[in-house]
Amino acid sequence: MKVLIINGSPRAQGNTYIALNEMKKVFAKNGIEAEIVQVGGMDIRGCICCGYCFKNGKCSIDDIVNNELAAKFEECDGLVVGSPVYYAAANGTLVSLLNRLFYSTSFDKTMKVGAAVAVARRGGCSTTFDQINKYFTIAGMPVASGQYWNSVHGRNIGEAADDQEGLQCMRTLAENMSFLMKSIALGKEKYGIPKREEVIRTNFIR
Repeated sequence: MKVLIINGSPRAQGNTYIALNEMKKVFAKNGIEAEIVQVGGMDIRGCICCGYCFKNGKCSIDDIVNNELAAKFEECDGLVVGSPVYYAAANGTLVSLLNRLFYSTSFDKTMKVGAAVAVARRGGCSTTFDQINKYFTIAGMPVASGQYWNSVHGRNIGEAADDQEGLQCMRTLAENMSFLMKSIALGKEKYGIPKREEVIRTNFIR
């Protein structure tokens, strides 16, 4: 089994990394391959609404979304997205990436397990947590939960290591996510993926 972990912080070894790496250690203990991809400092454009992905099955912008993450996302059983909190929201680079990653990829994301992680000095974790979870729920992905909202606190680099409750939340989240992915794999073998109705699109402007 595989988990793709996206680190939306520009600081490759910062507090967001500390939180995500705590999860990675638990995944390894459960026999699950996990990879952290650090994207926060990259030059990633937002969606330009060109429609290229509808015709070609991938985004028109040539960057990590097309060249690396789309394939990793398709192959993985679970996706963890971590972000520092900027003005009570996720890092803008990460948001641009997620918009394009979810919108431009046509493969079935149903039953891939998602988990959001927010890291802040003090406030804004809950809104960032909610923001990231929206990507999972629109794609039919079960959302893994822990023992609290998935957040860790720290301002200066390394301070997250002192948030013992936050790190415990990360370990619990990874344990629950591991169990959920394995349970879904067993369910697929016995029952298959739930059949979906043909999608109905309702536009309110006539």
